[in-house]
Amino acid sequence: MSRVSFKAAAFGLITGPLWAGDLPYEEPVFPNHPSAQIELGQLLFYDPVLSGSETVSCATCHHPKFATGDGVSLGLGDGGQGLGPDRKAVPENLPEQRIPRNAPALFNLGATEFTVFFHDGRLEEDPSRPTGIRTPLGSEMEAGFASALSAQSMFPVLSPDEMAGHYAENDVAQAVRQGLLTGEGGAWDILSQRIEDIPEYRARFDAVIGPKPIAFTDISDALAAFLDFEWRGVASPFDLYLRNGTEMEPAVMRGMELFYGKADCAACHSGRFQTDHDFHAIAMPQIGPGKAARFETHAQDTGRMRVTGNPEDAYAFRTPSLRNVAQTAPYGHAGAYATLEAVVRHHLNPVASLQAYDVSQAVMPGFEADDLRVLSDADEMGAIAAANTLAPQDLSDGEVADIVAFLHALTDPQSVRGALGVPDAVPSGLPIDR
Repeated sequence: MSRVSFKAAAFGLITGPLWAGDLPYEEPVFPNHPSAQIELGQLLFYDPVLSGSETVSCATCHHPKFATGDGVSLGLGDGGQGLGPDRKAVPENLPEQRIPRNAPALFNLGATEFTVFFHDGRLEEDPSRPTGIRTPLGSEMEAGFASALSAQSMFPVLSPDEMAGHYAENDVAQAVRQGLLTGEGGAWDILSQRIEDIPEYRARFDAVIGPKPIAFTDISDALAAFLDFEWRGVASPFDLYLRNGTEMEPAVMRGMELFYGKADCAACHSGRFQTDHDFHAIAMPQIGPGKAARFETHAQDTGRMRVTGNPEDAYAFRTPSLRNVAQTAPYGHAGAYATLEAVVRHHLNPVASLQAYDVSQAVMPGFEADDLRVLSDADEMGAIAAANTLAPQDLSDGEVADIVAFLHALTDPQSVRGALGVPDAVPSGLPIDR
């Protein structure tokens, strides 16, 4: 297969048989942001001041040390101490539950093609709405954001398990539990006032928005500007191959041909960043507390169906981008697989892999027996298997190794490190996760 044919497959520029036409390399499109806003967003991202108890920052679960994730299957937010696999529950402030889904990577999220966010797509661009954004909070949360990326950055601060905190332990947690989220006296208002009261933040916002009061959408817009700028992964060996023909290692070339050919990985992992931005049910093992409201007692996670209500969407999750995927273990919406090879092999026969799943493949500090509830529920396991849409296929061990080699070639080392890095200090004076 010629290099230009791979361009066609990689970018999804054609359908049907590949052809050897002269297709130009098209650079991804990213927005532009003022440097003052980017630098402000960097400080906010690493500052625990945005959490209810001022102990958790965005970086706690999305740290460059762990390739913008946290290095574990299911993390601990509020009530935890430490970073990555070393994070433990604080005995005097135990978390109510483990975070129910794996922390997704943050690479390239500012690119204009990223319009759907979270594993279930519960926040997405929607041209039919006046604000162009659809969220679970409806019109209460849709107005004022510069982008869907800005809006998505604001969900963790409302989550008791992630950043808001336990019932009644702080003013933010109290507001969340009372359903006071976005209006006067709500959680966002409380956090905005915290930022307003810190002189350095006020001065930095003056340079970005002028002297008007700081709204929470101003905070989220700054976070989005930083996320977009910090982790753009567009200089991997694969990019260099497509951009100017720089040859890759033989195993990588073989893996690329399998990825876009026989193995048919590109049926879902298509486009510039190896994602169709759609949702697919592939029988991923379910571990942890599941995605349930506090009044629900199950541990299941039905994925996209929780958003749409459509039974056809049961157990379907968003296709993740594969940029820097070799650095972002564990894998799956619940982080069930600790290695890249293991998750590739799951795709070869999802139902058989689900049925044979061994939880030792997960990375779960503070493991509890309750994390296995679904794995021992025959009915729920059967439902996950029945929803699978991925047909089994045979690949040799050598072919699997070649695909893994190609996935490693999607790594851009500079983007993994980040453009600005971790700041030396934050305006609140609170300690930074390092």
